[in-house]
Amino acid sequence: MALLTIIGLDGAVFAAILFLISVGLTLIFGVLRILNVAHGGIYAFGAYMGTYLALGLLGLGYSPYWSYLMLLAGALLVGLTFGPVIERLFLRRIYGQAEAIQLLLTFSIFLILDDLMKLIWGTKPMFVSAPYILLGQFSVAGITYSWYHILLIGLSVAFGGSLMWVVRATRFGKLVVAVIHDREISVAVGINVNRFYTVAFTLGALCAAVGGALIAPTISVVPGFAVDVTVLGFAVIAIGGMGSLEGAALGALIVGLARALAIHLLPELELVAIYLMMVLVLLIRPQGLFGEVELRRI
Repeated sequence: MALLTIIGLDGAVFAAILFLISVGLTLIFGVLRILNVAHGGIYAFGAYMGTYLALGLLGLGYSPYWSYLMLLAGALLVGLTFGPVIERLFLRRIYGQAEAIQLLLTFSIFLILDDLMKLIWGTKPMFVSAPYILLGQFSVAGITYSWYHILLIGLSVAFGGSLMWVVRATRFGKLVVAVIHDREISVAVGINVNRFYTVAFTLGALCAAVGGALIAPTISVVPGFAVDVTVLGFAVIAIGGMGSLEGAALGALIVGLARALAIHLLPELELVAIYLMMVLVLLIRPQGLFGEVELRRI
């Protein structure tokens, strides 16, 4: 029973981290139909900026509780700056073009962001421990957990629930769904599709930056740290279904539990278990658990 509890907690914590990463990916793909490889760069930039602002404030002697606000301020600064700039200057030029061009462009942006972080902050690790330590720890079956991890789980649930409410229950969400299903009709009835594309990409970028900033206190922020986690984020949306918020949540939970089971029972199969789960799901449902088969116009 103790082992099952530990596996459940580990899986939930990792699922919360993966959901914060993948929800922006699936939102952007759902609206813009672009697989945004640059998402990982925005995620890492959010972690760097939040850590930098938090460390700067702590260095000035302010209360460590202000570090939480600085993490969010850094994420907002990155998401609201990079989102509109990337969408308007770069992505708007390639809508409707081949997927290979979209992938090459977003991967190029990812490389640019990675080098930009090295130019600004160098290559030394950065770590802000105050938000992680302040909330304290608790023990389950002899294993110590931080309450900050529980906070991440709660924030992931609240974040995902808020996004689903916006999409399902607000006028903005209904207009987004209209743009997703038929761009031409949306333009014909007077919807400013370009504006919705900008807002959707900015919201997705904000999700990435917030995810990076919130996860920063649990890791050492170094160049390239986001690559592995971003790849797992793509595995999550492949399992859950491209463009589905519910799929991102379920996919993150499946991957998180699969990883926790592998770590505790067969540690050498940690990564294999995740990708094996993805392969099994895609063999049964190629579009993912919540994905829909799309009809392409000829």
